[in-house]
Amino acid sequence: ISFFGEDIAGREAHTLARQGMAHVREGRHIFGDMTVEENLIAAGNALKGRGSEVLNIEIVFEYFPRLLERRKQVAGYLSGGEQQMLAIGRALIGKPRLILLDEPSLGLAPMVVKDIFGIIERINREQNVAMLVVEQNARVALGVAHYAYIMENGRIVINGPTEMLINDPDVQRFYLGA
Repeated sequence: ISFFGEDIAGREAHTLARQGMAHVREGRHIFGDMTVEENLIAAGNALKGRGSEVLNIEIVFEYFPRLLERRKQVAGYLSGGEQQMLAIGRALIGKPRLILLDEPSLGLAPMVVKDIFGIIERINREQNVAMLVVEQNARVALGVAHYAYIMENGRIVINGPTEMLINDPDVQRFYLGA
């Protein structure tokens, strides 16, 4: 297993984070008893030793203005969508080269899902961050992906550029409900 040309098999998670890999786990996993701002500071402090860069919390608020409004609010009282924004913000704070997102739409209202995926797409484009998204909502995932793998029972059944998959009649019928 390689990450930007370097073998990472068996590496510990904190080492991978310091190398520029971030993970947004399924179910958000924020510090519910800390404020939004404290969550972001904690995420940045976890990356000490990675470089001498100053922690830039403001970049999170640029992508998620709702979090700026709730900066001093206890994170456990945020809505599910706001908690997901915070979880992504915690990953973004470390200026990663790769963000792994596990089911970012889980439990969210359709309009919130649309907003979240729009921001994921913007981060990818504007910050030049690679994204690996595991998502059951094929329609929303294919809407932002450049390349996709469709899995069934743990096996890849089809993969390719997103445009090719979206136009594939089997993908349309079995995964997109067309």
